[in-house]
Amino acid sequence: MAHAEAHAAQHVAHAQQQQHPIKLYLLVWGLLFVLSTFSYLVDYFGLQGYLRWSLILIFMMLKAGLIVAVFMHMAWERLALIYAILLPPLLVLVFVALMVSESNYILFTRLAFFGTGS
Repeated sequence: MAHAEAHAAQHVAHAQQQQHPIKLYLLVWGLLFVLSTFSYLVDYFGLQGYLRWSLILIFMMLKAGLIVAVFMHMAWERLALIYAILLPPLLVLVFVALMVSESNYILFTRLAFFGTGS
């Protein structure tokens, strides 16, 4: 019986830990609004090229990170669950980087052996 009472007390303590102050959510919504504003300002100021896309991607990743960390409660979850959610996209980015580096090698090889064309 003591084991059941201890389990119930642990469950109540766990439920109380999952309650986050409204201030946190308001702060995150404010940060999302500010980051979205910065993202729109990139277009408003007419930035072009790599700077534009870099800034847009940075703001997008920051917003996605805030949403995942706070609204999906990843900041408070176990490490295994975080790895299950965040590790696969990270590995996809690594594979994309490998493909980009490999594509440069393939382009160089084609230009070296086949020439530049007419």
